[in-house]
Amino acid sequence: MPYNRAMSHLDILLPFGLPPPELARDLLRELKLPALATLMARAKNRPQRQLFDDFARALPHEMWLASQFSLPAFEPVTPGQDKHNSPALACAAMRAMGLSVEAGAWFMLHPAHIHIARDHLVLTDIRQIGLSDAESRELFDAALPLFAEAGRELVYGDANTWFLRADDWQGLLSSTPDATCGHNIDIWMPKGSGDQAWRKLQNEVQMLWFAHPLNERREMQGRQTVNSLWLWGGATAQPSAPGQREVFNLPDGFAGLGQYAKAAHAGVGISEVIAARPGHGLLTLSQLIQPALTGEWSDWLQQLQTLESTWFAPLLQAMQQRRLDSLSLIVTDSSHTLEMSTTRLSLKKFWLKPALTGLLPSHSTSHLS
Repeated sequence: MPYNRAMSHLDILLPFGLPPPELARDLLRELKLPALATLMARAKNRPQRQLFDDFARALPHEMWLASQFSLPAFEPVTPGQDKHNSPALACAAMRAMGLSVEAGAWFMLHPAHIHIARDHLVLTDIRQIGLSDAESRELFDAALPLFAEAGRELVYGDANTWFLRADDWQGLLSSTPDATCGHNIDIWMPKGSGDQAWRKLQNEVQMLWFAHPLNERREMQGRQTVNSLWLWGGATAQPSAPGQREVFNLPDGFAGLGQYAKAAHAGVGISEVIAARPGHGLLTLSQLIQPALTGEWSDWLQQLQTLESTWFAPLLQAMQQRRLDSLSLIVTDSSHTLEMSTTRLSLKKFWLKPALTGLLPSHSTSHLS
């Protein structure tokens, strides 16, 4: 959709703003969100809901984010193979961290904790690891010889993200850690060219770290051990051309998308977003992701209530004061997106009472092909 350069528009992505169907009515009854309810009720169009595959290799908000930018293809080389992959972000993420990447196929790696359920293995939310830079470098230095022996280049990014080069794993299918979190990892493990080589290397790292002094210390402190690595985001080194979007507060793991934006801002508040007056801005409010993934619904309620005062109320006010002309809300859960747009003109529909009913489950969904 084209935007007049003199107009200010903001896309607002709210991952996990849709409550789980079985809890939706009870949760929404606890909330007082007059600004968000007004923005939703007075949208200029009927909300559009799409259904995604429960076993997709990325969550709906991750796929929506990636679709807004011209990411390079990272598809299997074998004809007929499944092409649905995690977003090709590794090289962009490296550049965002100031790392040079001029050639090759690269993947992101996250130090992770995998726990044993009754009859399968489950990836824990990687945000809960809480690794310091010193701890991460200790594990990195221990694993480095294993990668060197396998002929793989391993590069340190930050405490939570490392990078692996594997040119012969072109098109290896991988899954984002958030799509995998809380599930049987067998379904979301890498598949395709290089999957067996990765599993072998992953197993060697797991055995090495099992009795590592760092994990012994963490266990004594009652902290999660770091017992595995999660791989995703495969991409080939290609130049990233800046687009027209101005992006604000990209979520964990997706900061690399800023390489494809006109400008990228991290850790900013509502005043900075409104002052930027973006022609086609994109704001991510990712505060609900962690409580939703871990099922901490009391925290989810608290976070959403805070978003009302810190973001939605000021956004509504900015529109009423003509400092923002229009906005689109993209609200998701683990298998849906809900999209609606509100303009200064549509806000004048005073006869429409503020309501959050759009967040309730709907049977009128269209399946994403």
